[in-house]
Amino acid sequence: MPQRNPILITGAAGAVGGVSRAMVDMLLEQGHPVRAFVRQDDERAAALRQAGAEVFVGDLLDIADVTAALKGCRRIYFSMSLSPYYTDAVGLMAAAARAQGDIEVFVNISEYEQSFMTFEKMTASEEERRAWLGVLITQWSPQQRAHWVAERMLEWSCLPTVNIRAAMFVENPLMTWLALGPLSEGELRLPFGPHRLAPIAGYDVADLCVKILADPEPHISKSYELNGPELKDMHGFAEDFSAVLGRPVTYVPVEVETWNETYIDSADALAAVPHTVEHLKTLTRLMGGGGYRGVTDQLETLLGRPPKTVRWALRNHPLIQKLASA
Repeated sequence: MPQRNPILITGAAGAVGGVSRAMVDMLLEQGHPVRAFVRQDDERAAALRQAGAEVFVGDLLDIADVTAALKGCRRIYFSMSLSPYYTDAVGLMAAAARAQGDIEVFVNISEYEQSFMTFEKMTASEEERRAWLGVLITQWSPQQRAHWVAERMLEWSCLPTVNIRAAMFVENPLMTWLALGPLSEGELRLPFGPHRLAPIAGYDVADLCVKILADPEPHISKSYELNGPELKDMHGFAEDFSAVLGRPVTYVPVEVETWNETYIDSADALAAVPHTVEHLKTLTRLMGGGGYRGVTDQLETLLGRPPKTVRWALRNHPLIQKLASA
């Protein structure tokens, strides 16, 4: 049955993976009222209103805004763009939720790394950390640290929390807009060597979060480690790009720090966001050093259907669509 109280969705105007925006559409289609929390009242907010959502314009770092946005809501999906103030925002939402006192579920978008960058692993000796995480890295990125602290805060808050620890999205900049230049020349240049990955489609994360928000009881106090359905090396991903773009694409491995300098440090769009830069560099070092191992079948079990493939996600990504039609 549709939820009577509005479901609060933060990050509703975001674009990475399109998770929050996709969730708004899915929930509305199922008859659930939605309150979409956005930072600016712009064309994206107007599109949310047109879709049928109630739009709340505010600041996730302002406790008055957060408290006002939460009023009348009993189910929360929390997401925020990469930010040095991420844990502040989670803490404020948790404080407002505890003060309100009638929260049924707090769905917290986290990351797959939290399943293996644990307290025990990250406080071991440097040699042990390198052996576990991969030869190129021994520490979290600031954003990974923020997610770890956020999970602890929610645990201590005693709120009815569900952590969604999703693997790297197919829509991640590493696989999409940072790769566009080489892709236009028929090359997939990435620093992941021979290692295999199983990235996840943002659509599937949205679908699962909607299922949890619609029926939270079976999921309370659980953390889900979610991969995509296909574990493959970069040659396999090159085949996916080739199929979607309609022309041959060849994988060209690049040394990790060379790639970071060429594609991340030189990206004008990232110059003003060092927090994001450090997170992306940490991801390349983890993946390039073999820090991701194995997959789980939790996503298919929870969805009750096969997850979307990499090829499906690429076909539905606006930047890849534009490149395919060029």
